[in-house]
Amino acid sequence: MSHAKAISSATFRREVLESSVPVLVDFYADWCGPCRMLAPVLDRLAGEFQGRVKIVKVNVDAEPELANTYRVESIPVLVVLAAGQEIGRTAGVVPEAGLRGALQQLADESQAA
Repeated sequence: MSHAKAISSATFRREVLESSVPVLVDFYADWCGPCRMLAPVLDRLAGEFQGRVKIVKVNVDAEPELANTYRVESIPVLVVLAAGQEIGRTAGVVPEAGLRGALQQLADESQAA
């Protein structure tokens, strides 16, 4: 079961910008091999961090305006937002352990705030 929620420009404000927890946005495309490699990792992590960090997916082919707004020039790109502001990003496939560590730190900082 997929835990990373697919969102659109219609739901972006509510799901990301107004989120009470930090959000990792995966900008991807269905045809992208590295994106498909990263998808199961993000699904697992979305389950692990549920309620502490939200993980959502934006298909750049379906949502080119969102991709343009966040200056997505290659995929996959992971953008981290907290309180509606971008606080970090990475491009390409990231090892699961590295992502888990970064999400744990983000969750810890969010709870301390």
